[in-house]
Amino acid sequence: MKVILTLVFSALLLFGSDATIEVTKGVDSLPSIAIEDASQDFNAGLSKRFYRVLASDLNVLSIFNVERSYVNEIAYDDESVSSEHAKLDYVVRFRLVDEAGAMVVNAKIINNNKVMKEINYRIKNSKQYVFLVHTIASDINDFMGADPVPWMKEKVIISRSTGRRKSEILITDYTLSYQFAILKNGLFLFPRWSDSSKKYFYYTSIVQGVPQLHKHGVYDKSDVMMLTSDGMLVCSDVKDDGSKILLTMAPDAQPDIYEYDVATKKLTQVTAYSGIDVSGQYMDDGRIAFVSNRLGYPNIFSKKIGTKATEQMVYVGKSNSACTAHGNYIIYKARESSNAFSKNTFNLQLISTKTDFIRRLTVTGINEHPLFSTDGGSVLFVKKYKNQSSIGVLRLNQNKTYIFPLKGGDIQSIDW
Repeated sequence: MKVILTLVFSALLLFGSDATIEVTKGVDSLPSIAIEDASQDFNAGLSKRFYRVLASDLNVLSIFNVERSYVNEIAYDDESVSSEHAKLDYVVRFRLVDEAGAMVVNAKIINNNKVMKEINYRIKNSKQYVFLVHTIASDINDFMGADPVPWMKEKVIISRSTGRRKSEILITDYTLSYQFAILKNGLFLFPRWSDSSKKYFYYTSIVQGVPQLHKHGVYDKSDVMMLTSDGMLVCSDVKDDGSKILLTMAPDAQPDIYEYDVATKKLTQVTAYSGIDVSGQYMDDGRIAFVSNRLGYPNIFSKKIGTKATEQMVYVGKSNSACTAHGNYIIYKARESSNAFSKNTFNLQLISTKTDFIRRLTVTGINEHPLFSTDGGSVLFVKKYKNQSSIGVLRLNQNKTYIFPLKGGDIQSIDW
């Protein structure tokens, strides 16, 4: 099977935008919160960007109504908050300080002019301040007793198109505010973190038309070619402990799913169907979920590795693909239109493997590459709408979706 990859060049890379809410349901009865910038003798542009990312994070936490008025004419040690924030429930006041080349951040949570919590941070590389902001937001979330959001602090890895048959791999945060191109000037696709430490990642490179699977070091810059296969070679998922990975390969023209043992380098064929089996995902009960055309159209199936029996998982829709699994739930991409003369809509659907429960999660555009967070409470995905490629974050329990546009290029795949 020949895989033809078309990558479209748009523009040079810029920073991501603030979050915007795409879907909101329910009555807002949340406590109010504002941010005060008490930085002095510090880069004004950086402190304003710090404020904007923090305001966006507090919004994504979905536990506050965030007041967006920017206040910066206040001292960090002032006993009372600014007059325009006096009636709000909470105020977060921060101060950025340059200390021997490092950036020190002091922050406090104020309620009724009383300091409820004060936290101090230090970062050597101010270019990565975004991750420090996410840490502050996560700490505020924990202080409020909300469900933990460890994913907010994690690095995200994406493949971004840069031209015809060219792409690069970026390490970024979930808002796309921080972006570092770790691989560029080639055709680099389908990055996947090798384990939770995120020191290495797998990716596919196309060399003279033949796919190769590589393992690349984030810090040591090592690059090891692990496998090669004609037709197709994609790492679709990694076991939680990093010991094994699921691959889609097509050595004999038809794509099937294989499992690769990282330590022993043993390759085991998991499916052997005469049609198409792709995109294997580990499930918590020892099975894998995958996409197959066994019914004559793409749909979601599951099977236990080492057995022949397969089970159909989805009974709604006629073109279902790109799944992710967590616990008793699966999210998949479903085509919801089929007009040959206009663009189709692809939405994400959530189903339970134990009941007939089904819930549509998105409403417009092309929504794909869904990924559950480690706790299962949030979902990262890629949204393409009106020629704009974005990262989306779904807060499942809060029933809200936040969109972060990529300015320049197109997101080809993603992992967190």
